[in-house]
Amino acid sequence: MTRAARDHCFPPIARRDAHTLILGSLPGRKSLEMQQYYAHPQNAFWRLIAAIFEVEPTSNYRERKRLLLSHHVAVWDVLAGAERPGSLDSAIVHASAEANDFRRFLRRHPRIRRVCFNGRKSEEIFRRRVLPQIAAEFPHIEYVSLPSTSPAHAGMSFAKKLAHWRVIRPRS
Repeated sequence: MTRAARDHCFPPIARRDAHTLILGSLPGRKSLEMQQYYAHPQNAFWRLIAAIFEVEPTSNYRERKRLLLSHHVAVWDVLAGAERPGSLDSAIVHASAEANDFRRFLRRHPRIRRVCFNGRKSEEIFRRRVLPQIAAEFPHIEYVSLPSTSPAHAGMSFAKKLAHWRVIRPRS
């Protein structure tokens, strides 16, 4: 029996003054190939970000990252690595999954007050593998479930996803 390839996450997109952290589970095949978060052309993530912050969508990854950073939004993945045949979160081999070091990340980003999950799988893994170890140290953090931006989650319209995702805008 052949083992699935081990996928690894990217470094976080984050500045020290980030107030919101968006978490995916693990980059998909296209993202790994392009070495970019949410690189699949059918993934709605970057279109949602552009709409939320009222800018024209761009394909320039450096500009996309700058947009997030300028609005104090960080992006990372719950898992540092895992075996996964294909790109679907449902294919993650749970016994192989290794969570990122959130204690260290949150200590380095002390202004984070909100963690938003890009889909159910990232939330499920975080709540099971990470939250029990960090909850007492970071009781001020709010956790928000958001619909997945993945093309595999096409059952919800872009407009409905956008309505949910607007929560990442800073509060006045």
